[in-house]
Amino acid sequence: MTNNRHNGIFYGVDGWTVLLYVLIVAAGWISITSASYDDSAADLLSFSHFYMKQLMWIGMAWVTAIIVLLLDERFYHMFAYPAYLGGIALLVAALLFGREVNGAKAWFEFGSLRVQPVEFAKIATALALARVMSEYSFSINRAGDLMKVAVVICIPLFIIILQNDTGSGIVLGSFLFVLYREGLNKWLCIPVLLIAALFIVSFLLSPMTLLVALILVCTLSEAMMNGQWRSRLVFLAAVMLSAILLCLVMALIAPGTLDLYHSLLTTTLAAVVFAAVYAYRSNLANIFITLGLFVGSLVFLPTTDYIFNSILKQHQRDRILSFLGIISDPLGTDYNVNQAKIAIGSGNFWGKGFLEGTQIKYGFVPEKHTDFIFCTVGEEWGFLGSVVVLTLLCLLILRLMRMGERQQEPFGRIYCYCVAAILLFHVLVNVGMTIGLMPVMGIPLPFMSYGGSSLIAFTILLFIAVRLDASTRQFSVHKL
Repeated sequence: MTNNRHNGIFYGVDGWTVLLYVLIVAAGWISITSASYDDSAADLLSFSHFYMKQLMWIGMAWVTAIIVLLLDERFYHMFAYPAYLGGIALLVAALLFGREVNGAKAWFEFGSLRVQPVEFAKIATALALARVMSEYSFSINRAGDLMKVAVVICIPLFIIILQNDTGSGIVLGSFLFVLYREGLNKWLCIPVLLIAALFIVSFLLSPMTLLVALILVCTLSEAMMNGQWRSRLVFLAAVMLSAILLCLVMALIAPGTLDLYHSLLTTTLAAVVFAAVYAYRSNLANIFITLGLFVGSLVFLPTTDYIFNSILKQHQRDRILSFLGIISDPLGTDYNVNQAKIAIGSGNFWGKGFLEGTQIKYGFVPEKHTDFIFCTVGEEWGFLGSVVVLTLLCLLILRLMRMGERQQEPFGRIYCYCVAAILLFHVLVNVGMTIGLMPVMGIPLPFMSYGGSSLIAFTILLFIAVRLDASTRQFSVHKL
């Protein structure tokens, strides 16, 4: 006989996850209250204040969470594709008819209410990705199936970039972590990471320095794949030959008549042909992988200028150059980050106390209740409070990963890891940009930054995972 309590909506729900959620949301509301509190206001309980509006959004988020728990877990699997198509439609509609805010045409405005569709598109993309990858015949290392995954991720990514909301689009890159968890070959992950790394270092290093760096990196990677010293020496000899040929060419050609990088590319490709032929005759297959990465890197590097100058907007270029230390603009591009670091640093260990943060209170930190909400935590709660908040967020992410591991169906496991990846990326970037370790991207701190779209979307994202996990736990109990 089944106990009646098994029919309750909270039966099987992971209580620790819900508790962590409540604590983080409460910490966020306290921070928003401190960041937007004005003791000179006539009516402190008016909904014109950000903290009162956020309180309303919190109530709506909790109602939404209950609705998510009431729905059958099969609903999310069944409507994953329709939700994805709906998310794409909303992104396109925002691109065509939306309101531009801070340079991004990514908002719908209904009177005083603003809605950002990209937050809900992340949920739809996570559901669609879980649906595609949980198909019976799916194989992560089959080219056709991997192409399906790429299409699911890249369509919303492309639209979001067109909206000039690059920061939100890059969040979808966190799904690479999910693909790796599901068995994607590590050598397919490396090119993606290599592209990001090359894009950054291309601004910092000269072409010759880049050549030397690529030689060392590729030689090391080949050595890790193949323990034979002969193959290592062959590859090293090939790339060294390319460097010698480069020096000879540049010595014979008058300075300025031929671009340095094109000389480097031509001579290096000649050396690569020699190394590839030798590797083929010697059955050293791993060298082909390394050579592929090496040549791909050389071919990609000239495109960084086009991406930087033609695709990125001026403020995005300034943020990247400022982050890399190439330019300095204390009263412009660097102002937000500098003030954020001052605010966090002034909190010391214990913090200044609730409503006592001077940097926050007197408006030195812009966007102090949204993207830079962590500054309020750092200044008023100090190092100790910051560690507590980050610990709660990390525990929530680890809890999601644990929930994913105990799923009996691939759909639930993949979705839980998608949620964990999105939250992890948001936390790393948001906190990183406030302390100067990441460029400013304008993405919120989950469950803490002010905003109804963000809070409700993150709540739906999280509680779908909670619902899927509750179904698994209920099934396990009934099975016993």
